[in-house]
Amino acid sequence: MDTSLKEIKELAKKFTAEELNLCIDQQLKKGKNICDVSGPTIEVLNILSKAEYVKNLMNQGISMTDAVRELAKKIREVQKGFEPESK
Repeated sequence: MDTSLKEIKELAKKFTAEELNLCIDQQLKKGKNICDVSGPTIEVLNILSKAEYVKNLMNQGISMTDAVRELAKKIREVQKGFEPESK
């Protein structure tokens, strides 16, 4: 399993969406956070944001597995938006 995916799932289990949002704010303002995610800020924000997205879906009653699938779907949609249009 991809390390960041494992970390996203662990964070979504351990923290509330509000706590994850607080960690994002802390990372932006202080360069560190109480969620204990470390690394380059852009990578930390990426992981925390994904975990918050998954947690919000879980709070709506969606299973962890389906929430991660929905996250992957959204990522693919965004990536597809950056691909050059074929003629």
